[in-house]
Amino acid sequence: MLNIQRNISLKPYNTFGIDVKAAYLVEITKKEDLQTLFSDSELMKLNRLVIGGGSNVLFTQDFEGLIIKMGINFIQQHEVDATEVLVQAGAGVVWNDLVKYCVANGFTGIENLSLIPGSVGASPVQNIGAYGVEIKDVFESCEAFDIATGTFKIFTKEDCEFGYRDSIFKQRLKNKYIITSVSYKLSHQPNINTSYGAIEAELKTRGIVNPTIKDVSDVVSTIRVSKLPDPSTIGNAGSFFKNPIVKKEKVEELLVKFPDLVHYNVDKKNVKLAAGWLIEQCGWKGKVVGNTGTWKNQALVLVNHGGATGEEVFNFSDLIISSVANKFDVFLEREVNVI
Repeated sequence: MLNIQRNISLKPYNTFGIDVKAAYLVEITKKEDLQTLFSDSELMKLNRLVIGGGSNVLFTQDFEGLIIKMGINFIQQHEVDATEVLVQAGAGVVWNDLVKYCVANGFTGIENLSLIPGSVGASPVQNIGAYGVEIKDVFESCEAFDIATGTFKIFTKEDCEFGYRDSIFKQRLKNKYIITSVSYKLSHQPNINTSYGAIEAELKTRGIVNPTIKDVSDVVSTIRVSKLPDPSTIGNAGSFFKNPIVKKEKVEELLVKFPDLVHYNVDKKNVKLAAGWLIEQCGWKGKVVGNTGTWKNQALVLVNHGGATGEEVFNFSDLIISSVANKFDVFLEREVNVI
């Protein structure tokens, strides 16, 4: 029997700590719960929102519908051969718990993604990434519940149509499937990726010449803690904006005016700009406006200083978008889901 809660505060269910209410909330602890839930014709008439850790959502109003909290929590490993292993995890597993499990077992591939907030189920939806690694690099498959048919389907890497912080689940199949578990193909053999400058610098500071995956995980965690606020002490959703990708010609124009422009080549035609740098150049780093603002150590992170409404945070983000557009003629896109 599913425990469907009514008129419940969502403050504990979103890392921004926005105090809005949901008409209904249910936690899914096994995939069969979804079949039970979606067999209720009355509940299925309601607006629905699936959440994991609530780390990538900004609530701007009460949710007059059903919140589905994914709580499927398991980790399994299946040996492929002497060099590779498949690690499968339930959608409700805390992402960093999976990273720690893999590092402890010597499975290489996701150590650069240490301390990213959120749950396993969101990882392919967002194609999460950091420090030179994206989920698509290690993704094997995911199982998802088809809302229309009440059946389960396996999606391969090709099926997911991964892009920068994007996938088919944010585009054509948005709100049509609910991910229940994800499988990652990792390696028994160390394949350390320290190409990102901040990692190399921190390893050098620590005097580490031949890093292990635990060294990389520890360094990434240290870097993230130094830049990003802890959601348990100050409300935030991590990076609020995507790093914009622009044409090389645009970057060449910008470099004439802004020679210190932080940028990274994506391919022969496209370049990724550092959104945090753009925001900081517009004077927003550490700025406080009412109950919200940007984090003092990272302009890319918007925070709730206490009592902020979702609408207040959203309006503040609008000011930043306008400011960056006016100065650089570059449009920032929100990474968080605005509800």
